[in-house]
Amino acid sequence: MRQEYAPLYRSTIGFDRLFQILDQVAGSEDTTYPPYNIERLDEDKYRITMAVAGFSKDEISIDVKEQTLTVAGNKAAPENEPTYLHRGIAARSFERRFELAEYVEVAGADLVDGLLHVELIRKLPEAMKPRTIAIGDGSGTRQIEQKLDS
Repeated sequence: MRQEYAPLYRSTIGFDRLFQILDQVAGSEDTTYPPYNIERLDEDKYRITMAVAGFSKDEISIDVKEQTLTVAGNKAAPENEPTYLHRGIAARSFERRFELAEYVEVAGADLVDGLLHVELIRKLPEAMKPRTIAIGDGSGTRQIEQKLDS
């Protein structure tokens, strides 16, 4: 397990597989651009926040296919490239993929102040949700169904 993901393993539900995949590909591609956070907002609500300074919402696409969320930014080269004395704001195109856990869906996305917020929600089917089981008193008699005489 890579050290930078360690706090996320302890505090998120539903993203375990995502972090394992990120660990596997971390050495094979540039995983630093654009920087992102994954937050757990509630038991079943998550948010991915990506720093996409310089991109407009028309230059960003968000797609979900099967269990893969893809966020891509396509920055067109300006016609008149300025002469930079220092260029610290990256404006290169990117594609970032996230493997979503089962039952995790994208609820929406917003671009605010150079930050792209992708809202995720985990929707478990009723059969998968925890339920409370009544405990009997050991008498061995249980009423399964009640018949009413008319």
